[in-house]
Amino acid sequence: MLNNIKTKILFVFPLFLALYFIFNLLGGERGLFSYFDKKNILNKLITQKNILNKEIAQLKTSNSLLSDNLDKDYIEILLRDKFLLGKKNETVYILKNE
Repeated sequence: MLNNIKTKILFVFPLFLALYFIFNLLGGERGLFSYFDKKNILNKLITQKNILNKEIAQLKTSNSLLSDNLDKDYIEILLRDKFLLGKKNETVYILKNE
């Protein structure tokens, strides 16, 4: 009787132990599926960081052109782009790519 219980425990215990490790390997917060989700989030954040760094560099360049030493050509470009201003007797054409 006691020998029969020992053989069943020796068979069932490693089975439950293996199932436990497989479940924790795949699921859970530090599992395989969670790893791939976190890796995708990291890649998205890295691309977003690169986009924001480029935008910051452009804004720094624009800000430096509008600082103490005003660049009149750059201001003219801004006025033409944003407010569609032009000189007298000048025809302004807007071309759109479609």
